[in-house]
Amino acid sequence: MAGPIAMPPRAGATTAPAGKKSGTILALIYVTTLFFIWAFVTNLIDPLVKSMKVIYTLSDFETQLNQFAFFIAYGVMSIPSAWYLSRRGYANSIVLGLAGVIAGCLVAWSTTYSNSFITVLLGLFVAASGITLLQVAANPLIASMGSPTGSHFRLNLSQAFNSLGAYVGGTFGAAYLLRGDLFAKDAVLTPALKTDSLGFVTHVYLMIAVVLAAFTLAVFFARRTIASHAPALADKVESPLAALRSRWANLGSIAIFLYVGAEVCVISGMIFFLEQRHILDVPAQIAGYVAPLFMLLAMVGRFGGSVLLRYFKATTLLTLVSAGASVLCVVIVATFNMDASPLGGTVTLPGGYVAPLTMGFLPAAAALLLGLCNSIMFPTIFTLTLERSTAPASATSGLMCMAICGGGFVSVLYGAVIDQFAHVTQDGARSLAFIVPLACYVYVLWYARAARNAATHVIEETVEATA
Repeated sequence: MAGPIAMPPRAGATTAPAGKKSGTILALIYVTTLFFIWAFVTNLIDPLVKSMKVIYTLSDFETQLNQFAFFIAYGVMSIPSAWYLSRRGYANSIVLGLAGVIAGCLVAWSTTYSNSFITVLLGLFVAASGITLLQVAANPLIASMGSPTGSHFRLNLSQAFNSLGAYVGGTFGAAYLLRGDLFAKDAVLTPALKTDSLGFVTHVYLMIAVVLAAFTLAVFFARRTIASHAPALADKVESPLAALRSRWANLGSIAIFLYVGAEVCVISGMIFFLEQRHILDVPAQIAGYVAPLFMLLAMVGRFGGSVLLRYFKATTLLTLVSAGASVLCVVIVATFNMDASPLGGTVTLPGGYVAPLTMGFLPAAAALLLGLCNSIMFPTIFTLTLERSTAPASATSGLMCMAICGGGFVSVLYGAVIDQFAHVTQDGARSLAFIVPLACYVYVLWYARAARNAATHVIEETVEATA
């Protein structure tokens, strides 16, 4: 979901010695693995949202508090993360960030004793705080391992591995967080079923904590190798608030806020959407296996986008994908009261489930294809903004990093809209609620068009924030 956050070094800073080729490969492997890890942990939340809604009998608004607790950490922890990076360096920041993710998983695991939804939310916030520090540290490492002219290419390529982690995380979550009779159709909630399902959730987070502890130990022993490939630290950490004086920093940050919000509300609501009677009419776990296709399509789009950005303008591709996403949302909204008329034949879905082919596959396919449209949005918006912002690059980067908290705010709005539409049409409420991501994509489309003729410059720290 959330993508790269670049923190460029100050002008005049020199890059650390490259070291041996084997050392460079090792550093790349570790950093690329970080992209996979934080996407894996982030996208476990999507099946977790379904699990928590059923276990604790939550409204859609309350359910989306899972996303809010996670993504609000970007708004709260971005500045402290940048400060720590400036003081302790890249390798130490990565180790601390991983430790934060482990701590969050352990807090979530402790829910087995507290039996409180609040404990889950706290664990998500702590884990996201660690991921925020990982993003602040890891993306400049990727940026420093290539030429400045290939920024769009590298950021989209790294996002492809991020999408792979997202796909695996979603599939893994469906297999282990949606286990048990509690998620069968028309299941009746009993204390025993609740305890069993909550046990599945907490054990998953304990297992992740153990695996990450082993990886963190490996990173700790390789910290000198990683540090040797890191860019020079900035002499001064620019506050993200300094970027508020730049028109394009503000416009780009709003685009990030809305794009992340759109993606989070779509993917977090995907299981609920697909399992509906008039869409795919499948059990929750099967819907959980289908939903990660969204991120698989995003991965394909990011690999393809990395190539296309070498031949087409970034503004052109961003215009196309945001327009495509808007059209797909319109299709979903327009079919809110459409019956799932049989089309003949069957389709074998992920998980081995054989489903009859109906008209419900049309809005289902539209929702999943949003992943393909989303694929290049984050890194493209990010670099377009850096090239146009009149604020120092690190301040602009920091402001966009904080804007990732849109994933929390927009998803909560999405949940509230579903609850409101449910009073009018129970079956079509989730389809009508796609007006929320639609509004977000329309803004991104406007941003892409507006950015075409804006003045650009080399991404650096010496630009004065005068506009």
